Amino acid sequence: MVHNASASLSHPFALEVESEFAAAHAIMIGGVREPMHGHNWRVVVCVGGAKLDGEELLCDFHALDAHLRAIIAPFSNRTLNDVAPFDVINPTAEALARHISQSLTTALAAQSPSVVVEWVRVTEAPRCTAIVRSGATTANGAASPKSISP
Repeated sequence: MVHNASASLSHPFALEVESEFAAAHAIMIGGVREPMHGHNWRVVVCVGGAKLDGEELLCDFHALDAHLRAIIAPFSNRTLNDVAPFDVINPTAEALARHISQSLTTALAAQSPSVVVEWVRVTEAPRCTAIVRSGATTANGAASPKSISP
């Protein structure tokens, strides 16, 4: 089943921005580390809010795009396993989506407090996508990634 992540989850207004970067990783699956390999990662984020500002904007597309680019910049043309936080956690697409969601949430809280991250979608290869949705949490309070399959 393919999920249409483009639909806003809970707010009448939503914006999406998209970016890409190239990076390698080697993840642990079933206790075994897979061989190092690279991807052209595609990241799409959706933010939402209940109302527009006095200029009829939810938030500035350019500022949102700059936040996303700043969050993913340390990973570009690198090995994810060597870059925090993935130097200590498994660098899965799900974990990357969670990291981006949490980082963007922090950035928006300071600049656009009425805007929330609805979801983050990370695609590592065609038909291989992970999505983290706002409000989905684990017992420890961290965002809980929800993966989809084709």
